[in-house]
Amino acid sequence: MKVVVQVKLIPDAAQAPALEATLRTVNDRANWVSGVAFERGVPREYELRKHTYAELKVAGLGAQAAQHTIKKVRDAYTTLQANIRAGNLGKPGSRRRARAESRPIVFRPDAAHPYDDRCLSWQYDAQTVSIWTVAGRLKNLRFACSADQLKTLREYRQGESDLLERGGVFFLIAVCEVPEAEQYTPEGFVGVDLGIVNIATTSTGYRAAGRGLNRHRKRQLELRKKLQAKHTKSAKRRLKNRRRKERRHAANVNHIIAKQIVTEAERTSSGIALEDLGGIRQRVRLRKPQRVTLHSWAFHQLGAFIEYKARRAGVPLEYVDPAYTSQECAECHHIDKKNRATQALFICRACGVVAHADRNASRNIAARGETAWTAGRESRVPATP
Repeated sequence: MKVVVQVKLIPDAAQAPALEATLRTVNDRANWVSGVAFERGVPREYELRKHTYAELKVAGLGAQAAQHTIKKVRDAYTTLQANIRAGNLGKPGSRRRARAESRPIVFRPDAAHPYDDRCLSWQYDAQTVSIWTVAGRLKNLRFACSADQLKTLREYRQGESDLLERGGVFFLIAVCEVPEAEQYTPEGFVGVDLGIVNIATTSTGYRAAGRGLNRHRKRQLELRKKLQAKHTKSAKRRLKNRRRKERRHAANVNHIIAKQIVTEAERTSSGIALEDLGGIRQRVRLRKPQRVTLHSWAFHQLGAFIEYKARRAGVPLEYVDPAYTSQECAECHHIDKKNRATQALFICRACGVVAHADRNASRNIAARGETAWTAGRESRVPATP
């Protein structure tokens, strides 16, 4: 399985300008290549190379940097066409789709640029890298990361790495091919009910309350509103310094929750059953004040964290249909909309069971996960002679 490791570069006073100039140059040239590709109907990579490679070399890009710039542009158009075919940019004739189709793709000055082993080498013991720049090869460029990240890089790094800049800080993002643990046969399943009031509730009793995260989001939203209303240089500077802070906090919370769920499942030799919530934002209709809460809900990120941590630990994972899990009684399986008395209270109209609504839903998800696992296993019945 592929795992991404991000390390922070620590350039000195002479190295930082070279890195910044490199990103500005390659992305400026990428915009020029994008214009050429758009004018010529986005040809294939080999044909696009014939029209742009020589000019990129004249602009000061090395051979590998020029090749990667062309490939980056072609990949961006491939992704754009895939999004158009999938309907992610709207229906034919829509304003958003028309804008995307009517002009070439533009790259930010600090957008990521790929490097391969010919233009980037790692020295793990010294924690330095040697990297190509427009000012020449930079050697002994220090980087910082945790001990676990360094071990992962040393043992499993493969393929390309991306150089990018965020707020004046440079990072290298490396792809590592980590072997998956052998998956065991589960003795049961832990159902995980995802929500906003409670971020995650499991059938084993673990509940991650969303009160703290929701309060954090609300404070950040109010602070952004106040700063945006001031229109002063200091307010804009403050906004720039605080950007991505809420996202980082939410990602950290999701990592903690995912680790807790996977650890519990591994300890009890159980599998994990998750709801398949894809497309929920398009299906649900809410009032305007509630839309911010729904669209801030990072359920997909939490599911992705649980999935990759489960694969690394060898924990079986199943996605199940979430339909009626909050209305179905986990004891008698009676389904009724009135069973959900309140957000937190479940009272079955058939058998009278009283339970926490999210805990009841997680038990239904666990049962569906076990059913899906049993149906998906290869039959152990001997073949008919």
